[in-house]
This record gives sequence, C-alpha cells and structure tokens, in this order.
Amino acid sequence: MARNYEKEYANYHSRPEQKKKRASRNKVRRAAVASGRAKKGDNRDVHHVDGNPLNNSPKNLRVVSRNTNRSFPRTATARKA
Repeated sequence: MARNYEKEYANYHSRPEQKKKRASRNKVRRAAVASGRAKKGDNRDVHHVDGNPLNNSPKNLRVVSRNTNRSFPRTATARKA
C-alpha cells in the first residue's frame, strides 16, 4: 500500500505546531551552515540534545551524522530509552 502524502500533510504536517517545529529546525540548520559548523550536502543533521526543536540555545545543539540523529536507544520493551 502506497503512502497517501496528501492525507499525511492534511492530518499532521499542516498543523500550526508542526509548522513551527519544522521552521525552527530549518532555522538552526541555516545558522549552522552560515557559521561553518555544517555544509550543504554533508549528510549531517543539527541535533537538539533535549529533543525539543523549539529550544535553539547553543548548549542544546550539536552537528551529528544523520544516522546518529535519526535513531535512538531502545529499552527491552522497544520504547525510547
């Protein structure tokens, strides 16, 4: 079964809180590129240490590999650690 991207956008991605989080993530990525901490096409992400994309304090940001940023440790019951 194929993904219904139109429905996914309507139900999730278009919500105001999700738009704010996405804009915040994009903003810190642009800032990291401008400051030289990241480069376009470097296959790295700006990681929010506390998991809150609206907290863009410098102490909360790190540039890490995509693989590291998009995975997280699991418990024995498959929940986030």
